[in-house]
Amino acid sequence: MKRKRFSVEQIVAVLKQAEVGVPVAELIRQVGISEQTLYRWKKQYKGLETDQVRQFKQLQDENARLKRLVAELTLDKTMLQDVLAKKL
Repeated sequence: MKRKRFSVEQIVAVLKQAEVGVPVAELIRQVGISEQTLYRWKKQYKGLETDQVRQFKQLQDENARLKRLVAELTLDKTMLQDVLAKKL
């Protein structure tokens, strides 16, 4: 089945509807998501505004990029140390 991707604005709008009091069963049917997805969104984005969520996503992406960079540099360092140990 094709996986739908929702923008930050759409996620925040869905969560706002849930806060207003729209029944969860009706809301997930309208949006086309599972109940688990709604509760995962609530856990992650509850109480945040659209601009805050966008900034949160950017920070997550930057953090993932930096973690990959550290892993690559650690691997390079280890390989260089191994080569140096073999030469000596």
